[in-house]
Amino acid sequence: MFDKLNAINRKLKVLIVDDVHEVLTVGLQKAGHEVLYLPDADRNGILGNMAGVEVLVIRTKTQVDKELMEASTQLSCIARAGAGLDNIDVNLAKQLGITCVNAGEANSDAVGEHSLGMLLMLLNNLSRAHSEVKQGIWQREANRGTELKGKTIGIIGYGNTGSAFAQKLSGMGVKILAYDKYLSGFGSDRVEESNWEKIYQQADILSFHVPLTLETHHYLNHESLKLFKKPIWLLNLSRGKVVDSRAIVTGLKEGKLRGCALDVLENEKLETLKPEEKEQFGFLAGNPNVILTPHVGGWTFESYVKISEVLLGKLLTFSSKL
Repeated sequence: MFDKLNAINRKLKVLIVDDVHEVLTVGLQKAGHEVLYLPDADRNGILGNMAGVEVLVIRTKTQVDKELMEASTQLSCIARAGAGLDNIDVNLAKQLGITCVNAGEANSDAVGEHSLGMLLMLLNNLSRAHSEVKQGIWQREANRGTELKGKTIGIIGYGNTGSAFAQKLSGMGVKILAYDKYLSGFGSDRVEESNWEKIYQQADILSFHVPLTLETHHYLNHESLKLFKKPIWLLNLSRGKVVDSRAIVTGLKEGKLRGCALDVLENEKLETLKPEEKEQFGFLAGNPNVILTPHVGGWTFESYVKISEVLLGKLLTFSSKL
């Protein structure tokens, strides 16, 4: 990685406003860049330190909008320590000539493993059985599981995390149908490159691995859920707004959804839930066929390091081209 250091033409001012592994801060400093590390900064703190900043490094808490982008006339790169760029106005950044980079490949194994773990928990009632036994309740028949082998899994989005999930499923005896609007030619003996129509007809399980965009907002909703020939199990490890929460609640009540595993929610700030959102969350939290985790699918001890390693490499490459 550090063989790029000789190509550095000038020192950059880098502002990091979220927690990252020291491999990023130390690596940038060794490369001769000025690093201001403010992981606890709120929005006012970020704005107050933007003067002269050329590279802004964020994670999820920071919304990068027009105000932030224009707070430094020298801003040339926004780096997301993670996968999604939905908290960055990428269209505006493009107009302003600001490069956006992420580290989507760094946490793909973590998401793939988390997806598989949630799916096995869901099909085998592991969360409910665990909770019951700890309460002294011993119910075997009520917790009879469903085998994954022989099932058809529809994977929507075959980028870093979707393909990692497919890899983790290899050897499980499943049929994988994958659809990605922006990729083609990825079919193999393990994965069939497919389309929505075939997935509607054959899928037993549906798993989302797409970025949140205007196009993917409520990608699964009341109408699309009705198109599935069979009741399905649903996994969402992308972004909460990719799936309409109302459709999940209705689908569970009507039997279109056999269960769901959600690592993300439409509103993850639980203290700010509106009345309708509270009702939806209460239903999901109390449903034995629902598994919820707090957006940690890609957040492991290993990915924490790998995210900073990948981002460091990309920022060194970016700076060498200036």
